[in-house]
Amino acid sequence: METAKREMTFLLAAPERKILRWIAARLPLGMTPNHLTAIGVLGAVGAGVGYAASARHPAWLWLASAMLVLNWFGDSLDGTLARVRKIERPKYGYYIDHMVDAFNTAVVGAGIGFSPYVTLSLALVLVVIYLSLSINIYLESSVFGVFEISYGIFGPTEVRLLLVLVNAGLFWAAVAVGLSTASVAAIANWVIAAVCVVMFAALAIRFGKNLTRLARLEPEHRD
Repeated sequence: METAKREMTFLLAAPERKILRWIAARLPLGMTPNHLTAIGVLGAVGAGVGYAASARHPAWLWLASAMLVLNWFGDSLDGTLARVRKIERPKYGYYIDHMVDAFNTAVVGAGIGFSPYVTLSLALVLVVIYLSLSINIYLESSVFGVFEISYGIFGPTEVRLLLVLVNAGLFWAAVAVGLSTASVAAIANWVIAAVCVVMFAALAIRFGKNLTRLARLEPEHRD
C-alpha cells in the first residue's frame, strides 16, 4: 500500500499540531514512538477502569478523564515524534494505528458500558458505530489515497474532549446537584443515543458520497 496523504481538518488540528511538535522536540532521546503508543494504550485501559469503577463513586470519573488525556498524549504524540525525528515508518505506523485504535475504542467503550450511567447495549452500539467510522476512514485512505482522520471538524481529539466534558457534567449532576443515579443515567443514555444517531448519519452520508465518487472514477462498462 502506498503512503496516503494525511489531512487533518478537525477543529483543534492546528493548535494540537503545534503543541505536539513542541513537546516532541523536548522529549528525551530514549523515548520512542513505540513507548508513546504503549502510554496511549495504558491511558485507554485506565479510562475504561475509571468508567467501570464509577459504579462505586462518581469521583472515579475524574480518573477516566485523566486517563483520556494520557491516551491523547500517547496516541497523538507517537506519530509526531516519528516525524520530528524523521524515523517515520508509514506502513508500520498505519498498521499500528489500526490495531491500537480498535483496541482502545473497545476498552473505553466496555468501561462506559459497565458504568452505572450508560446501558451496556447502548455502549456497544456506540463502539460499533465508532469502529465503522474508523474502518471507513482507513478504507478511504486505501481507495482514494487520502488519510482523513476526522469527519469535518470532529476528530479523535474532539471526541476525547467531549467525553471529558460529559464526565464533568455527570459528576456535577451526581454530586453537586444530587440527582439519583437513575436520573443521571437517563440523561446520559439520551445524550449517547443522540451521539450515535449523528455518527450513523455521518457514516451514511460519507458512504453515499464515496459510492458516487467511485461511480465517476470507475463507470460501469456495458457491452
